[in-house]
Amino acid sequence: MNLKKEWFENRKILHAFTDKFSAIIGNITCNPLTFIIACVSILLWCVFGDLYNYSAVWEKVMTAIVFLMIFIIQQAQSKDTLALQLKLNELIAATKGASNRVLNIEDMTTAELTLLKNFYLKLSELSEKDGHFGASHSIDEAKKNEAFKEA
Repeated sequence: MNLKKEWFENRKILHAFTDKFSAIIGNITCNPLTFIIACVSILLWCVFGDLYNYSAVWEKVMTAIVFLMIFIIQQAQSKDTLALQLKLNELIAATKGASNRVLNIEDMTTAELTLLKNFYLKLSELSEKDGHFGASHSIDEAKKNEAFKEA
């Protein structure tokens, strides 16, 4: 039991480290000066690489940097996406009349997303028929209104 707790603690430390590390590297690499330095370095390599027979060491270093940057960018993007999803979930949960069906939309399959998209297309069509383009309705409310109109 103690080993399991220690594993979870180590995992938390690892996640905290990778979050901070990817944030620091992301801030450094997203700087315009860093981009300019990278461009100048590549241009210098292209111009002077022939003199040094396009060093294989340089190519390996650049490949390793690119490979690691992919993972750092993915880590930062995943964190940003999760934060955005949570903010949207909070807005949906706090908005009166909003459908809570979409709170975990990111976990739906493509087929479920397509089905939900069709519901929203139907909602759009119902609103268009209603003539109230600015009106906000849930899917269930729109169906009730349509059933009431047909009766």
